[in-house]
Amino acid sequence: MLWYALLVGAVAAERGVELVVALRNARWSLARGGVETGRGHYPPMVALHTGLLAGCLLEVVLGDRPFVPALGWPMLGVLLCAQGLRWWCVRALGRRWNTRVIVVPGLPLATGGPYRLLRHPNYVAVVAEGLALPLVHTAWVTAVVFTALNAVLLTVRVRCEETALRTAAAGVRP
Repeated sequence: MLWYALLVGAVAAERGVELVVALRNARWSLARGGVETGRGHYPPMVALHTGLLAGCLLEVVLGDRPFVPALGWPMLGVLLCAQGLRWWCVRALGRRWNTRVIVVPGLPLATGGPYRLLRHPNYVAVVAEGLALPLVHTAWVTAVVFTALNAVLLTVRVRCEETALRTAAAGVRP
Protein backbone atom coordinates (compact mmCIF):
# COMPACT_ATOMS: atom_id res chain seq x y z
CA MET A 1 0.00 0.00 0.00
CA LEU A 2 2.87 2.40 0.71
CA TRP A 3 4.06 2.25 -2.87
CA TYR A 4 0.53 3.02 -4.09
CA ALA A 5 0.25 5.99 -1.75
CA LEU A 6 3.56 7.22 -3.20
CA LEU A 7 2.20 6.76 -6.72
CA VAL A 8 -0.95 8.75 -5.92
CA GLY A 9 1.27 11.36 -4.26
CA ALA A 10 3.41 11.55 -7.40
CA VAL A 11 0.28 12.12 -9.51
CA ALA A 12 -0.81 14.83 -7.05
CA ALA A 13 2.63 16.47 -7.34
CA GLU A 14 2.37 16.31 -11.12
CA ARG A 15 -0.99 18.06 -10.87
CA GLY A 16 0.67 20.74 -8.76
CA VAL A 17 3.25 21.29 -11.49
CA GLU A 18 0.40 21.52 -14.02
CA LEU A 19 -1.22 24.27 -11.95
CA VAL A 20 2.04 26.25 -11.83
CA VAL A 21 2.39 25.96 -15.62
CA ALA A 22 -1.28 26.85 -16.08
CA LEU A 23 -1.00 29.96 -13.91
CA ARG A 24 2.06 31.15 -15.83
CA ASN A 25 0.31 30.47 -19.14
CA ALA A 26 -2.89 32.19 -17.98
CA ARG A 27 -0.95 35.36 -17.22
CA TRP A 28 0.66 35.19 -20.67
CA SER A 29 -2.68 34.63 -22.43
CA LEU A 30 -4.57 37.33 -20.52
CA ALA A 31 -1.76 39.83 -21.20
CA ARG A 32 -2.33 39.18 -24.93
CA GLY A 33 -6.07 39.75 -24.81
CA GLY A 34 -7.04 36.18 -23.92
CA VAL A 35 -10.64 35.63 -22.93
CA GLU A 36 -11.59 33.13 -20.23
CA THR A 37 -14.86 31.26 -20.49
CA GLY A 38 -16.38 28.41 -18.53
CA ARG A 39 -15.47 29.61 -15.06
CA GLY A 40 -18.54 27.91 -13.62
CA HIS A 41 -17.40 24.37 -14.38
CA TYR A 42 -13.83 24.87 -13.16
CA PRO A 43 -14.46 24.47 -9.37
CA PRO A 44 -16.38 21.19 -9.87
CA MET A 45 -13.55 19.99 -12.12
CA VAL A 46 -10.98 20.72 -9.41
CA ALA A 47 -13.17 19.00 -6.81
CA LEU A 48 -13.64 15.94 -9.02
CA HIS A 49 -9.94 15.55 -9.72
CA THR A 50 -9.10 16.04 -6.04
CA GLY A 51 -11.75 13.45 -5.23
CA LEU A 52 -10.10 11.02 -7.65
CA LEU A 53 -6.84 11.18 -5.71
CA ALA A 54 -8.54 10.91 -2.33
CA GLY A 55 -10.88 8.16 -3.53
CA CYS A 56 -7.99 6.06 -4.77
CA LEU A 57 -6.39 6.00 -1.33
CA LEU A 58 -9.58 5.77 0.72
CA GLU A 59 -11.04 2.92 -1.28
CA VAL A 60 -7.85 0.89 -1.12
CA VAL A 61 -7.61 1.32 2.65
CA LEU A 62 -11.29 1.18 3.64
CA GLY A 63 -12.24 -1.43 1.05
CA ASP A 64 -9.13 -3.50 1.73
CA ARG A 65 -8.49 -3.65 -2.01
CA PRO A 66 -5.68 -5.98 -3.03
CA PHE A 67 -3.03 -5.37 -5.64
CA VAL A 68 -3.84 -7.73 -8.51
CA PRO A 69 -0.74 -7.90 -10.74
CA ALA A 70 -2.68 -8.92 -13.87
CA LEU A 71 -4.68 -5.68 -13.58
CA GLY A 72 -2.29 -3.41 -11.69
CA TRP A 73 0.75 -3.61 -13.94
CA PRO A 74 -1.12 -2.93 -17.21
CA MET A 75 -2.99 -0.05 -15.54
CA LEU A 76 0.32 1.40 -14.38
CA GLY A 77 1.42 1.28 -18.02
CA VAL A 78 -1.77 3.07 -19.10
CA LEU A 79 -1.22 5.67 -16.37
CA LEU A 80 2.34 6.34 -17.52
CA CYS A 81 1.20 6.62 -21.15
CA ALA A 82 -1.53 9.07 -20.06
CA GLN A 83 1.07 11.23 -18.34
CA GLY A 84 3.21 11.16 -21.46
CA LEU A 85 0.26 12.18 -23.62
CA ARG A 86 -0.66 14.98 -21.22
CA TRP A 87 2.83 16.48 -21.33
CA TRP A 88 2.96 16.06 -25.11
CA CYS A 89 -0.20 18.21 -25.18
CA VAL A 90 1.36 20.78 -22.86
CA ARG A 91 4.45 20.96 -25.07
CA ALA A 92 2.43 21.14 -28.31
CA LEU A 93 0.26 24.01 -27.06
CA GLY A 94 3.12 25.81 -25.35
CA ARG A 95 1.95 28.98 -23.66
CA ARG A 96 -1.62 28.34 -24.82
CA TRP A 97 -2.02 25.20 -22.66
CA ASN A 98 -4.10 25.77 -19.56
CA THR A 99 -6.35 24.05 -17.06
CA ARG A 100 -8.84 26.85 -17.70
CA VAL A 101 -10.49 27.77 -20.99
CA ILE A 102 -8.59 30.86 -22.12
CA VAL A 103 -8.45 31.65 -25.83
CA VAL A 104 -6.23 34.36 -27.28
CA PRO A 105 -8.04 35.84 -30.30
CA GLY A 106 -6.07 35.65 -33.50
CA LEU A 107 -3.91 32.67 -32.59
CA PRO A 108 -4.33 29.74 -34.97
CA LEU A 109 -5.83 26.46 -33.85
CA ALA A 110 -3.18 23.99 -32.69
CA THR A 111 -2.52 21.33 -35.30
CA GLY A 112 0.84 19.96 -34.18
CA GLY A 113 1.84 17.16 -31.85
CA PRO A 114 -1.12 15.08 -30.71
CA TYR A 115 -3.50 17.75 -32.04
CA ARG A 116 -2.75 16.58 -35.57
CA LEU A 117 -4.33 13.24 -34.57
CA LEU A 118 -7.11 14.23 -32.15
CA ARG A 119 -9.18 17.33 -31.46
CA HIS A 120 -8.91 17.03 -27.65
CA PRO A 121 -6.01 14.69 -26.82
CA ASN A 122 -5.57 16.05 -23.31
CA TYR A 123 -8.99 14.69 -22.41
CA VAL A 124 -8.00 11.28 -23.69
CA ALA A 125 -5.18 11.47 -21.13
CA VAL A 126 -7.62 12.55 -18.40
CA VAL A 127 -10.02 9.68 -19.15
CA ALA A 128 -7.19 7.13 -19.26
CA GLU A 129 -5.72 8.42 -16.01
CA GLY A 130 -9.12 8.44 -14.29
CA LEU A 131 -9.59 4.77 -15.09
CA ALA A 132 -6.01 3.58 -14.68
CA LEU A 133 -4.89 5.23 -11.44
CA PRO A 134 -7.61 3.65 -9.29
CA LEU A 135 -7.37 0.30 -11.07
CA VAL A 136 -3.64 0.04 -10.39
CA HIS A 137 -4.77 -1.09 -6.93
CA THR A 138 -8.30 -2.37 -7.81
CA ALA A 139 -10.15 0.72 -6.58
CA TRP A 140 -12.92 -0.03 -9.05
CA VAL A 141 -15.63 2.04 -7.34
CA THR A 142 -13.45 5.14 -7.61
CA ALA A 143 -12.73 4.34 -11.26
CA VAL A 144 -16.44 3.95 -12.10
CA VAL A 145 -17.64 7.00 -10.14
CA PHE A 146 -14.88 9.27 -11.46
CA THR A 147 -15.41 8.10 -15.03
CA ALA A 148 -19.17 8.69 -14.91
CA LEU A 149 -18.89 12.14 -13.33
CA ASN A 150 -15.97 13.05 -15.57
CA ALA A 151 -18.01 12.13 -18.66
CA VAL A 152 -20.65 14.67 -17.64
CA LEU A 153 -18.05 17.30 -16.85
CA LEU A 154 -16.11 16.71 -20.07
CA THR A 155 -19.29 17.14 -22.08
CA VAL A 156 -19.66 20.62 -20.58
CA ARG A 157 -15.95 21.37 -20.92
CA VAL A 158 -15.60 20.35 -24.56
CA ARG A 159 -18.71 22.33 -25.53
CA CYS A 160 -17.28 25.34 -23.70
CA GLU A 161 -13.92 25.03 -25.47
CA GLU A 162 -15.47 24.52 -28.89
CA THR A 163 -17.67 27.59 -28.44
CA ALA A 164 -14.71 29.68 -27.25
CA LEU A 165 -12.57 28.55 -30.19
CA ARG A 166 -15.35 29.26 -32.72
CA THR A 167 -15.99 32.67 -31.19
CA ALA A 168 -12.30 33.59 -31.28
CA ALA A 169 -11.95 32.34 -34.87
CA ALA A 170 -14.90 34.52 -35.88
CA GLY A 171 -13.27 37.52 -34.20
CA VAL A 172 -16.17 38.00 -31.79
CA ARG A 173 -15.66 38.62 -28.10
CA PRO A 174 -18.00 36.55 -25.87
